[in-house]
Formats: sequence, C-alpha cells, structure tokens
Amino acid sequence: MKHYLSTSAAAAIVLMGGIGAALADTVVVQPQDETVVREYITREPLASVNLLGVELKLGSSVPDRVVLREVPNVRYRVAVINHQTVLVDPDTRQIVEVLH
Repeated sequence: MKHYLSTSAAAAIVLMGGIGAALADTVVVQPQDETVVREYITREPLASVNLLGVELKLGSSVPDRVVLREVPNVRYRVAVINHQTVLVDPDTRQIVEVLH
C-alpha cells in the first residue's frame, strides 16, 4: 500500500519543523542576570554609542566597532546603543535582550 502526502500536509510538516527549529534557538535571559546587569551599569555607567540604521531587536547583530563590556557572573556582554542597554551574545554578537 502506497501512502501519498498532499502538498498542504507536506507544507504543514515543513512549517512545524521550522517552528521547532526557531524555538530551539530562543535565548531566555534569566531575571537574576538582568538584575546583575542593571546593578552593574548603575555602578559602572556606560557611554551610549550612536549607530544610525541599527535596529535594536532580538537577533540583530552588533557591529564590531561597538565595544562589549563583560559583566561579572553573567554569560552575556552589555553595551549601550542609541541610549538603549542591550545584552549581546559574545560568540555571535547578536542581541539577546533589550533592557527597558
């Protein structure tokens, strides 16, 4: 007995696989890490770097010219870009959190 998959069923399977892959790449910054970062930048204020055309959203890449500061006991690095504090993955230089 042969089984045939309709085009819509195949598309649904591909879409669901894509959703699973997207969820696997989601970074969750722990609240205690945010607290540590907020306390750190209160003690050690960072100058804001003004970058035209850079959209500060999750997954956006931070240019190499932006210096990322290490925060003790936090995996991510911090920078202030366009007066917004962002947490950045040091390996990929992608924004993982925009602190408000």
